[in-house]
Amino acid sequence: MIETDEQLRLLLVDDETDILNLLGSYFERKNISYRTARDGIEALERMEEAPVTVVITDLHMPRMDGMQLIRKIKERWPDTDIITITGYKNNFSYTDVINAGASDFISKPFNFDELEAKLNRIIRERNLRAQLQSLSTRDPITELYNRRYFDGKIEEECERAARQGYPLYLMIIDLDNFKQVNDEYGHQTGDYLLKALADVLRNSTRNHVDIICRYGGDEFAVIIPHATEEQVNAIAERMRNNYLRIDNKGTTLSIGVSCLAEKCRATRKDINALIKRADDAMYAAKRAGGNKVVIFRAGNEQQERRTEA
Repeated sequence: MIETDEQLRLLLVDDETDILNLLGSYFERKNISYRTARDGIEALERMEEAPVTVVITDLHMPRMDGMQLIRKIKERWPDTDIITITGYKNNFSYTDVINAGASDFISKPFNFDELEAKLNRIIRERNLRAQLQSLSTRDPITELYNRRYFDGKIEEECERAARQGYPLYLMIIDLDNFKQVNDEYGHQTGDYLLKALADVLRNSTRNHVDIICRYGGDEFAVIIPHATEEQVNAIAERMRNNYLRIDNKGTTLSIGVSCLAEKCRATRKDINALIKRADDAMYAAKRAGGNKVVIFRAGNEQQERRTEA
């Protein structure tokens, strides 16, 4: 029995139709969803379309072989696990594929008990890594991602957006009058507001698409890929209005938004500029009295679109 969960997403890669059908039938019987590719180039295309957690791949394939595919996957998606299956045992050793970045190795003809055992080990190790990562990347008060996670994720998302050519927006959100709440009601009430705002942000954004982080103190950041300015403005207004409906102790939200510059290479300079524009927009909202959304348009830092309360 495979110790699977809803997070397991498989990609099966082989140029032999019989092998793909055999593996596909096996995983269908286990009620595990999967996608297929016939060589390394097609596999990378599939992974660009949607992420996977485990790749099961042949080594000898046309256009791009399995060893090249392993290296490409580990460069772009280092958290993806890879099991290689090959009938050419003498050409590649276990050490060869592990050094290339694979998690495990099976020789043809293989049996499904061996494949299941190896897959279960990978799943257990992934779950353990996820638990450890959660402890290091989650904010203990709000249970959102923390600043450490944000710093790595914004770079990853900017690089992907620049490579694929889609818009990427960043929001910086600050609680207006938060210090007065801590002074008047105490830090327990302040923590309540931080948790309540975290819930508002979760309920106002797209699940499994937008990335919400506690940026620091009473500031939050939201990374929004694949959206237009109108959609981002609607998300920001939804956050602001939803927050007004809760017991907010007189606090409101100042929201600044910026977009990754078009045709940029997502260098550190580009990423820093994205963050600075969002931060500057947030402070512009606060200077205007708070409870506002300010959007700096991509490619022109001097223009801004201000949404009044």
